[in-house]
This record gives sequence, structure tokens and C-alpha cells, in this order.
Amino acid sequence: MASFLWTVCLSFLLLASGSRGAAPRKPIDVPFGRNYVPTWAFDHIKYFNGGSEIQLMLDKYTGTGFQSKGSYLFGHFSMHIKMVPGDSAGTVTAFYLSSQNSEHDEIDFEFLGNRTGQPYILQTNVFTGGKGDREQRIYLWFDPTKEFHTYSVLWNMYQIVFFVDDVPIRVFKNCKDLGVRFPFNQPMKLYSSLWNADDWATRGGLEKTDWSKAPFIASYKGFHTDGCEVSVNAKFCETQGKRWWDQKEFQDLDAAQYQRLAWIRQKYTIYNYCTDRARFPTIAPECKRDRDI
Repeated sequence: MASFLWTVCLSFLLLASGSRGAAPRKPIDVPFGRNYVPTWAFDHIKYFNGGSEIQLMLDKYTGTGFQSKGSYLFGHFSMHIKMVPGDSAGTVTAFYLSSQNSEHDEIDFEFLGNRTGQPYILQTNVFTGGKGDREQRIYLWFDPTKEFHTYSVLWNMYQIVFFVDDVPIRVFKNCKDLGVRFPFNQPMKLYSSLWNADDWATRGGLEKTDWSKAPFIASYKGFHTDGCEVSVNAKFCETQGKRWWDQKEFQDLDAAQYQRLAWIRQKYTIYNYCTDRARFPTIAPECKRDRDI
């Protein structure tokens, strides 16, 4: 009976109308084990509040991570995360979607740790057909170690949108007419991990992980997935208009969201591959369209 009531309530929330480009209503949080499983170093994951909140731990021996049980083609995926506090230089906290093939597709949030007093950097990236090198980096407008904040991906046939607390920080449009591949036919699992990357993560690897500050801990809750699960609904995954995130109003941002995206670009963006002429003398095709946003 409880399962039935949860399903009814969730269906009501997802059908209810709301702001454009984000989930219509806040989803019901479910326990970690409902949709996810740990992937390695199980002893480095701690569970709280009946499994509705977990902590990932990194020490000098290993990090850890988890992944979704299902694979998805399109949807809306979000997580409430509180980053490693204090001196987190060299660490990376990741939340991403990835397919399994050699020419894989991937949608990345990577949070690059800092030396105490310096701001976290959020790096996003998009891989299509095994090709990445589409990094963008921003500073956040808040301290992500103090409270939980929501990090979300909206993925449909028209666009991939990265959100931080419902603020769009990046849009990757379907530019197949320009010859750019777009993730549309490779199912992806959701992953999150906490690991050591002090060869590049902080100031290009100049700042190394201070293991005397270990263990480093990142906290997660709000394990939300609302996508087309391939193992269950494969026949619907390529059919448009079946889910709220596939409706016309989610095929583009609205004017207010474009204003917020412009605000992010003007005040908080510190790197954009589209403007890096030293690294990419020839501008990528999708970047030419991106300049019009």
C-alpha cells in the first residue's frame, strides 16, 4: 500500500505544472537503495536517516562512488550534494551520466577542490561519440560546503541543460544540422564519485592533496531519477511527447532563464572551450551557435 501511495504522489508531482526548463515540482526524495548501488570501496560509504542520506569518504588508500541500477535515454536527473569542506585541494567530487561503449556519451559535473579560503570550481563537460574537450568552468555564487545544493541535468532530444539550484549554468543544444553528434541512442547510467586527482584538479596540479586533512567527506541526498529506463520502457525512449521533460516547453529555455544564463557567463564563468583560441584555433561548430545564446 505504501508503495502504491508513493507512486500516486510522485505521478501527481510530475504532472503538475511548473517553471519552464526544470522539474514541474520538487520530486519526492527516495532512499539511496531505491535507484542506486555502491560501485567500489563499500566501506567508504556511510548511510544515514534510513538510507536517505549518504557520505562518500576519500583517504590516501581509496575513494569511492555509486551508480544507478538502471540505464536511461533522456530525462531529468538531480542530486543534493554538500561538498568536501575545508582544505579539499586535489579532490574531485563528480556527478555524471555516462554510456558504456568505446565511443561513449557523457554529461559531467565535476567539482574541483580548493585550498582553504579559495572558491570551489565547477567544471562541466559533454562527450558525444567519444569526443569530449568541451570543458566550461565557473565559480559558484555560494559556498557549496555549508549546505546541500541541487545539481540537475535535463536531457532530451533538443538540449542538455545543466542546472544549479534551478539556475541554468550551461546549455548544449542538439546541433546535428551542423554535423555535431548529440547523445540520443546510447543509454547512460548515473554515477557519482569522490576521488583524488591532484595531478590536475587544483591549479592545474600545483596544489597537492594534503592527506593529513583526510578523510575527505562529501554528502549526498535527494536521489532523484526521472528518465526513460531502457530495461523497462525501451519502446518509448525514442517517442517524443511522452514525458513532461519531453514537452514543447522544455525544448528551449525561456527568456528569464536565458537572462540567468547570461548572468552566470558574465559574472562567474572562468573558462569556456569555445573562446580558447590557443587550444582550439578552429572554433567548434556548436560554439558558433552558442554565441547567439
